[in-house]
Amino acid sequence: MRCTLGVDVGTSSTKGVLTASDGTILATATRAHDVSRPRTGWVEMDAAIWWDEFASIARELIAAHPDAEISAVGVSGMGPSILLADENDEPVRPAILYGVDTRATAQIERITADLGVDEITRVGGSVLTSQAGGPKIAWIAEEEPDAWARARRLFMPASWLARKLTGAYVLDHQSASQVSPLYDIENERWHAPFWGRYATAIVQPRLAWAGDIAGTVTAQASEITGIPAGTPVITGTIDAWTEAVSVGAHEVGDLMLMYGTTMFLVATGEETLRTPSMWTTAGAFPGTRNLAGGLSTSGALTAWLADLTDADYPQLLAEAEASGAGARGLLVLPYFAGERTPIQDPDARGVIAGLTLEHTRGDLYRAALEATALGVRHNVETMRAAGADIRRIVAVGGGTQGRLWLQVVSDVTGLVQEVPATTIGASYGAAFLAAVATADEPPLITEWNPVTDTITPNDDLRATYDTLFDRYVRLYSATADVVHELAADQRGATGSTTTASTPASEES
Repeated sequence: MRCTLGVDVGTSSTKGVLTASDGTILATATRAHDVSRPRTGWVEMDAAIWWDEFASIARELIAAHPDAEISAVGVSGMGPSILLADENDEPVRPAILYGVDTRATAQIERITADLGVDEITRVGGSVLTSQAGGPKIAWIAEEEPDAWARARRLFMPASWLARKLTGAYVLDHQSASQVSPLYDIENERWHAPFWGRYATAIVQPRLAWAGDIAGTVTAQASEITGIPAGTPVITGTIDAWTEAVSVGAHEVGDLMLMYGTTMFLVATGEETLRTPSMWTTAGAFPGTRNLAGGLSTSGALTAWLADLTDADYPQLLAEAEASGAGARGLLVLPYFAGERTPIQDPDARGVIAGLTLEHTRGDLYRAALEATALGVRHNVETMRAAGADIRRIVAVGGGTQGRLWLQVVSDVTGLVQEVPATTIGASYGAAFLAAVATADEPPLITEWNPVTDTITPNDDLRATYDTLFDRYVRLYSATADVVHELAADQRGATGSTTTASTPASEES
């Protein structure tokens, strides 16, 4: 039986799936893990976790179906995450994660001053924010010179797995386009002048597209993982884009909403749209461009409330549904880890407004769900103002298993959401890309994963949520000065902390 294996390294877990040639899921496996937060604004992970969990998952999936013939392997991972390794592929320090890590503020400001906003956006498409990889590389060079002196190669989770499996040193175009300002988005290549200025010691990874074959499994990797030597491995890409593939939301006019620990949005088009509020990137496939955005917290916020109130998710969801639209006069800003788009403010912080002694945990949970929905609306309206042609919206991720969250997002945004049969996410998309790369007759994602549910907004709530959205936008402006002062105080904290894992099925 011909099968493909897909593995995705996420923020709170690594997930794997074994799929038959028709897309049927034969087995799944998950390994929960933590990120490290050694200081306020720092979010890191030991890259050894990525490979160890991949190998463990691969062995488990193969053992579940010993008759499976692994025809190809798909890889995916969170990003843009910056992992620098030495000439022997030993990491010089833990990987610095994507936009939730906000340490490189000084580097963002200095590189922007050095190059100018116009030149940065002309070359890379986006202004520099906490999502950009280039300033994080510069931070290592300036703040950790011993690590920088040993650094020779640049990886992200997917490319690290491809390297460990095949020996190939390759990065996909989509991931590379988020190593701003080092990638030339119009010419789809590394930008030599900026690379020489900010990453001169690093050997440039070869560039490929997400579904291109990076190489084949080596004998050494086969011994560790159980995957037969010679099995093709695709290049892979960042998880949000692989998730979009997994639900067929990667065509021109599509918008993918990824419900997870964080919330991610990817709108696909053919034109390179530039706006300071969002991220302009290369697409997962040739000829496409993306306007992307992301909330720094979504499932992480609801998980925090569940832990804080010592309640299980079914209880909280039932109580939140009973609370009703508007959460009985509560309004939350979901910026508990700063915020990415569209406000691009690493010093934003969470705000709960309107609290009284009569409010319950159900009201709080409802307000948290509405906060993420308001954040989605803020992003969608910003995308459309920048020229994005959004014709179709598809939901994916662990949070889609909670119907209330989906309904709240549709009610707040006024958008219809399509939900496919399988929302397991990026690991499934990676398996699909692997199948396309190696099958005699490449499958279609509509055959693998058809739409089975549609969430339509409740028009009766439109006025309520229009008012709430206006207050949401005004609340940020009204509290920003005080919140920024508090964030400055918090930056003095040095205690090491971790973020607890949240299984995808509970991020709702």
